[in-house]
Amino acid sequence: MSRARPEVPAPDPSLPVPAGLVVVDKPAGWTSHDVVARLRRLAGTRKVGHAGTLDPMATGVLVAGIGRATRLLTYVVGQDKTYEAVLRLGVSTVTDDAEGEPTAVADPAAVAAVTDGAVAAAAARLTGDLMQVPASVSAIKVDGRRAYAEVRAGKDVELAARPVTVHAFDVHRITRTDDGAGHPVVDVEATVTCSSGTYVRALARDLGAGLGVGGHLTALRRTRVGALGLEHAATLEELAAHVAAGRPLPVTAPEEAAAGLFPVRRLTAAEAGDLAHGRRIGPTGGPDGTGTGTVTAGLAPDGRLVALLRDRGLPGERTAKPELVLLPGERFDGGPRAGEER
Repeated sequence: MSRARPEVPAPDPSLPVPAGLVVVDKPAGWTSHDVVARLRRLAGTRKVGHAGTLDPMATGVLVAGIGRATRLLTYVVGQDKTYEAVLRLGVSTVTDDAEGEPTAVADPAAVAAVTDGAVAAAAARLTGDLMQVPASVSAIKVDGRRAYAEVRAGKDVELAARPVTVHAFDVHRITRTDDGAGHPVVDVEATVTCSSGTYVRALARDLGAGLGVGGHLTALRRTRVGALGLEHAATLEELAAHVAAGRPLPVTAPEEAAAGLFPVRRLTAAEAGDLAHGRRIGPTGGPDGTGTGTVTAGLAPDGRLVALLRDRGLPGERTAKPELVLLPGERFDGGPRAGEER
């Protein structure tokens, strides 16, 4: 639910519109769309997007793109993510998190029988390559409608299992308490590193199901998306203070962001020019394809990000194909540059 927002400062009109990535430490109670709306005001442009939705109850790393950097977001979304989570065993909810109504409460004796070792073993079973059924209250579309809208309309929603990878499910602390309504529960504090598309809410549900007591998520903080972590993040208040002081919104330039997310290829002026015009160049990983399938950031001699490219083709015939051109039509031979995007 959106809450009242304070007055938002507008950027100095004499400053250029920034282009780059902004890592926001999203506060609880804000939707990802709320954050994008705030950044549009602070940046002075509507060309703002985000990579990977965070639920309103969740906090932490939300990567946003401004200007031409929005085109990188498709690639940021696919990066692995790390979360700090609290998973409550003993109560199931309709949303698999604390925002939903309880649907089942486990027998107190069953909850008491859940040992620390059993929790660790159940977490281990949820590590690796999995087929995960997403939370029914999610943004996945069913017959053209969001699943959460169908559930809120009173319909039963069954989502197909999807392949995900949980790289690490590390349990740090187990606390035995009650849920405030007199029902005994077990709170599990854990760090989860997982592939894009993994629902930590669903992990909480499945952890509880595996132990026979049900479960849901009570707290979630995303600490990392790919190479971008909380150490790179700023709060919305900190970003607003920059703008209010007449300074440009601080962003991570596309080339710096790409260098942190992908392997880097230093291009010659001729290679940069070819990529800027959509032409293929020699393979990054060599003709036999040691780098085939890997997205690489192509940087011009002057350090600017020209394109994201990937090796394609049969062994001995491979070339590097531009997948995303950031500087279309640009020249790198000393001639006039294409117009700067504002």
